[in-house]
Parts: sequence; C-alpha cells; structure tokens
Amino acid sequence: MSVKFTLLTILADGCFHSGEALGATLGVSRTTIWKHIRALRSLGIECHSVSGKGYRLAAPVELLDGPAIDAAMGDSSRKLLSALELHSEIGSTNRYLMERLGALSSGHACLAERQLAGRGRRGREWVSPFARNIYLSLYWRFEMNPAALSGLGLAVGVGLIRALQALGVEGAALKWPNDVLLQGRKLAGILLEMSGESSGPYHVVIGVGMNVNMADDEAVIDQPWIAINQTLARPLSRNQIVGVVLHHLLLVIQAFQSGGLEQFMEEWQQADLYAGQSVAIQIGGDMVVGESQGIDASGAIVVKVDGVMRRFHSGDISLRRAL
Repeated sequence: MSVKFTLLTILADGCFHSGEALGATLGVSRTTIWKHIRALRSLGIECHSVSGKGYRLAAPVELLDGPAIDAAMGDSSRKLLSALELHSEIGSTNRYLMERLGALSSGHACLAERQLAGRGRRGREWVSPFARNIYLSLYWRFEMNPAALSGLGLAVGVGLIRALQALGVEGAALKWPNDVLLQGRKLAGILLEMSGESSGPYHVVIGVGMNVNMADDEAVIDQPWIAINQTLARPLSRNQIVGVVLHHLLLVIQAFQSGGLEQFMEEWQQADLYAGQSVAIQIGGDMVVGESQGIDASGAIVVKVDGVMRRFHSGDISLRRAL
C-alpha cells in the first residue's frame, strides 16, 4: 500500500494526528506528510489541518475491510468465495479480472475504493468517487453453452433485490436489462463481460456498481440517481452492504449454474419497474412503443406491439417509459 493510502488508514478514525507522529509512523518527513494530505484532498477527502493538533478528516471514512465483509456473509456463501481482493485504486475492477481469467477460480471477488476507468453498459463512464460507493466484480466459470447464460444478468438483479431487502432497503425495482432503481432513480448497475469458446468453458465477470454514500457535489451523472444512505434514518456500513451483496450474488450464481433463469423469473417480474406499462425501446435509429409484458425464459423483454408479442434481447437497446 502506498504512503498516501497508509496515511488514510491512520486518519480514517476521524481523530487528530500530529504531523510529527504521522511522519515517525510512516518513516517520512512532515513535508512529505503535507504533500500526501494534499493528494488525499484531490481525491475529494476533506482533511482539516489545525496548528498544534495536526491533521484529521472532516468525518471518519469507512474503508473496505476483509474481516468485516466476511462477517456480514453467511456460511453458505462464504464457502463459494474463493478469493477477496481489496484495492485502494484501480482502473476497472471488471477489466482487472478479465485480464487474469486463466489464474482465477470461480468465486474470485475484487473490490476497489476508487476506479479510474469504471464503465457501465454500452461503454458509459461509471462515476467512482473514493470510498463512497461499492465497485465490485465477481468471476465465475460456467461449464455450459453461452446461449444459456443470456439470463444471467437478470438473475444477478434478483440477487441485488434480495440483498437490499435483507439490509432493510425496501421498494427497489429492476429496469431491464441491468439497472436497479429506488424511488425512480438509479441505485445500482450490472455489467457482465464474457470470454470463451462455444464448446465451453465460459468465463464471466459480473460487475456491480452501487451508490452508498455519494454526495450531490461528487457526481455529474446524466440521469437521476440515489444512494442507499440517503434513504435511511440510520446509515448502513459499506462493508456490511458488500458482505450481504456478495452473499446473495454467490448463492444466485450457484443456483443459476444448475437451474438457469426460470427459477428467478417470478421474483424478477415482481420487481419489474415497467410491468404492464407503456414502454419505448430504442434500437439504433428506430423506436418501438408497446406494453411491457415482462421477461421470458431466455431473458428477453416481451412487449405487446399492436397486439403482437415481440421479444427484444439486450445489446444496443435502450428501454424507457413511453411518454
């Protein structure tokens, strides 16, 4: 861990620490400490400097912690987690795992405090302020035809709904194919990346970004969004959220491997944001308007258009409520 992030772990308690004591602990000069304080500020971490007292954060910061995450999981899911990597800073957690497929075992999870090149669906930037949200990627190897994986992202969405309900967050909804919304605003997104041959095995990296503590001045996002702790009277621990999310995702992925999407369809339909509503589907330059009928066993969204049931698969498709 770099000096900058080691310094942050010391300051994370929100108490004052003198520059002299910090320098002695880290084996650097007080001038170097000051330079790293400025670097932390550049990450959006507010740090106070008071003469005679030293440095402290404006508010305590909860950093990712392996034992705390482990404690929030259950015995059944803990057995499925092959590795847990925690990074202070990374380009993209998904890309990191995709570049290491041959060295991974199913259940390998990677989390970061900050992503420098986080991505959402269709190549969009995923805003990733430091130590505010959850940036999680999970690897799984599937011994199945890739066509059978078409509904995996929808099953992952069900896993996130289960996790949120277990955490006491009520009212979350699913927007086909990969978004979780709360109070009509985006709370989380799912990005699946795959690699393999048609004969198998197939390698899948499941990326989940979830807003937890993000402030309004930390994000320039082109759609309405919400963070979990904006909605709760008593904020949740970020490590607790990670542990509960991992618990449900691992169990859902294991079940999907043996039984596919069908076992999750009822739960998905119950959480469907647009169930029975008029929707518009943008396909390239074309627009299709109809009534949403939910999903089918392949993961396609079914829309009644002029009395005819039509099925649309994810790809370069945008779904929204029709005006």
